[in-house]
Amino acid sequence: MVIGYGIINLRIPESGSLKEKRSVLNKILKRTQNEFNVSIAEISKLDNCKFAEVGFAVVGNDSRYINGKVDHLLRFVDNLRVAEILDSKIEIMVVSGFPEAADWEMGKYGDL
Repeated sequence: MVIGYGIINLRIPESGSLKEKRSVLNKILKRTQNEFNVSIAEISKLDNCKFAEVGFAVVGNDSRYINGKVDHLLRFVDNLRVAEILDSKIEIMVVSGFPEAADWEMGKYGDL
């Protein structure tokens, strides 16, 4: 399993209130979810009407595919032109599988 996740720091220059910020963020979050089938949410700077920090995660089985999807996601958010990306941090993590249930039954792990 391959997990791609990251944080995007945004500046929303036209926003003058938290209500306007929520409107812009909803546009970004909903369109990104629909386009990429990712988990995405505002994670920080909740009380600042000009800035937002958004976290996202995507799961797959090929690291090249996930890396490309994350890059495409960042370009997509930038191309929406409703907020400026100040910076972003991404990470790709490969997770190996769990031990087989058959191994547990065979007594390989003691009394499990």
